[in-house]
Amino acid sequence: MAVVELALVGAYLVLALAVGLVAFRLTDDTAEDYYLASRSLGTVVLLFTTFATLLSAFTFFGGPTLTYARGPEWMLVMGLMDGVLFAVLWYVVGYRQWLLGRDEGYVTLGEMLGDRFGSTGLRVLVAGVSLFWLLPYVMLQQRGAGQAVVGLTDGAVPYWVGAGGITLFMIAYVVASGMRGVAWTDTLQGVFMLAFIWGAVVWVLAAVGGPTAATEALADSNPEFLVLGGGLYTPQYVVGTAVYIAFGVTMFPQINQRFFAADSAATLKRTFSLWPVLVVLLFLPAFMLGTWAAGLGVVVPEGGNVIPAVLREFTPAWFAALVVAGALAAMMSSSDSMLLSGSSYFTRDVYAPLAGEADREALLGRAVVVGFAVAAFALSLTATQSIVRIGNTAFGGFAQLTLPVIAALYWPRTTRTGMLAAVVGAQLFYLGTLVAGVILGPFENMGSVGATYYLGWHPGIPGMLLSLLLVVGVSVATSPSPGEDVGAYFGGQRAD
Repeated sequence: MAVVELALVGAYLVLALAVGLVAFRLTDDTAEDYYLASRSLGTVVLLFTTFATLLSAFTFFGGPTLTYARGPEWMLVMGLMDGVLFAVLWYVVGYRQWLLGRDEGYVTLGEMLGDRFGSTGLRVLVAGVSLFWLLPYVMLQQRGAGQAVVGLTDGAVPYWVGAGGITLFMIAYVVASGMRGVAWTDTLQGVFMLAFIWGAVVWVLAAVGGPTAATEALADSNPEFLVLGGGLYTPQYVVGTAVYIAFGVTMFPQINQRFFAADSAATLKRTFSLWPVLVVLLFLPAFMLGTWAAGLGVVVPEGGNVIPAVLREFTPAWFAALVVAGALAAMMSSSDSMLLSGSSYFTRDVYAPLAGEADREALLGRAVVVGFAVAAFALSLTATQSIVRIGNTAFGGFAQLTLPVIAALYWPRTTRTGMLAAVVGAQLFYLGTLVAGVILGPFENMGSVGATYYLGWHPGIPGMLLSLLLVVGVSVATSPSPGEDVGAYFGGQRAD
């Protein structure tokens, strides 16, 4: 049976690769076209490429598995609070970035900040921090893909083969197609996954007697799941997680770069308005499927995920294969965008400024895609932490950048020294807390050391507050440095 399941997954991968190759025929050998599709993305493609880029192993496997173990409030954190918060940040940060990118041709966040503050050091620092936190998140996707293939084939295909095969596939079509191909395949993958996760919910509920029967079974086995709050879901956990994930997503290279890629302001505004609706349409069925599985007696193997387990229990093998193909689509649509954006951050913000040249940038970018993907795959073979914990750690790291960037975009008094102090200080604080957690041992709340150190708050929250205090306090206490250009952000249409 594993042959049939793998054949269906393989057919889907070939279809996605074909889309990427068509895009390759339309891609120019320029950095702007390779990384931003020449800033030509319309509403539907921009919405779905952002949507699919965020539909990672963290969402599709980590989320349902968490609701299976701890209850359905994760849907409140990610589906409602986080969806709305990110839509707001999309406007606050994304619209300003789009205006600046339109006028100045910026491709990366580091370029935009380096130009405003006249600082190669700040540009390299922001890119370096972003790449540091991006690597474990790419690895997370590969780990999820390997686990998905193991679960789908009941162990017939080993983890390293599944993760390695998906890695090779992603390299092939990212190297070939760039942003245009990634955006097109993301749209295909987003639609595909939405359709099949809803189909999975309908199929499973029909097999068990409907939603009422599934909920009654849950009430018998896990009555605490039907009561809001309690256990993992403290107020600090619910609010803090929604906040640092939304702020972290805003600084993800693959998301932040899409703020530059819209073809118009109207497209950008329509897209973030539709965002919360699309998020709920995915998270509701996925997270409820994981929750109901707890009451239906589904057994999840140690280290495994609930979605493949519940599908094997209640649906035919061919349908389970299609749904898992949708999950793999989610992971690939995240990883391909991460590889592409990570490549642009390295080539434009690290290599070019330090090497003093930008020749053959698209070719170098493709080489970086290969190297970054292979490094992440090597890490995935030794990782032991859960998908959710890895994701939470990366979100918190990116979140430390958001408030200083907002200050730079909206507060003319921000100085280069204030930005450097905020980025370095918040990152050192966050990393120091994580290191302390490793030394002192695991804590409650999925290993968040904030459960003990910060009155139950994830360390990303006090780190964000520290970044704000540093960027404001140090900027007030210092004068602009030579080379800073306040007019780069404030003046004419740029002040819209």
